[in-house]
Amino acid sequence: MRFAVPPSKDRSNTQQNAAASRSPLLPLRCRPVYLAAEFFVIFVLGPVIFTFYHRSIGVLLIPALLAVACGCTLLLLNDPSFDRRSLLRLDGFYPWLKQLPFTVLPGTAALAAGCALFRPELLFSFAREHTLIWLLVLLLYPLLSAVPQEIIFRTFFFHRYRRLFPGDVSMILTNGVCFGLAHLFFGNWFAPALTAVGGVIFARTYARSSSTLLVVIEHSFWGNFIFTIGLGRYLYTGSIAL
Repeated sequence: MRFAVPPSKDRSNTQQNAAASRSPLLPLRCRPVYLAAEFFVIFVLGPVIFTFYHRSIGVLLIPALLAVACGCTLLLLNDPSFDRRSLLRLDGFYPWLKQLPFTVLPGTAALAAGCALFRPELLFSFAREHTLIWLLVLLLYPLLSAVPQEIIFRTFFFHRYRRLFPGDVSMILTNGVCFGLAHLFFGNWFAPALTAVGGVIFARTYARSSSTLLVVIEHSFWGNFIFTIGLGRYLYTGSIAL
């Protein structure tokens, strides 16, 4: 079930091909083999290499993420085949909201219970011991982390590489795996495992709604929840092994 059928989905193949022929992002010479190689380098090989060299970037991680997101945004905005309305689309908001409890309730309960059972010393420790920093994270995480990640991994990913996948299911699963790979550098298995599941959830929302705004809201909620219950310790550069 889709939340809404975006107007862009109703374009004819002729219109899409015409737009692609004028697109600097999707030129005609970009055959599937080229796109597959590009995809592998950026979303598979890149994260693996970054895992071994990320310490040289250090505090520049967020600026680097923002820079990549800005580059992806510029490419998208200069692509005639990209529907700019997808960045702020909200016509699928209420159907999405109705489906949200089916992921939020079991997900939050499982994470909180897991933390209480296996790492009880971490449960709400960040909010209790570093309250001001925790509040700052709640304010800045959506802007500095959720927004750039969703532009790169959902909006750009889906628009650029949709032709490589036969359907939404394969694309959603691949997107989740790639999102998990992007978190390998944290140095524990929990970060890539958790973000791979999160990536599937966010990709599913984007596939149904074609809305960057909706996945940013969803991503922001989960990210802030993770930091609130204390598991955010595994999702920043000073994370501990698990």
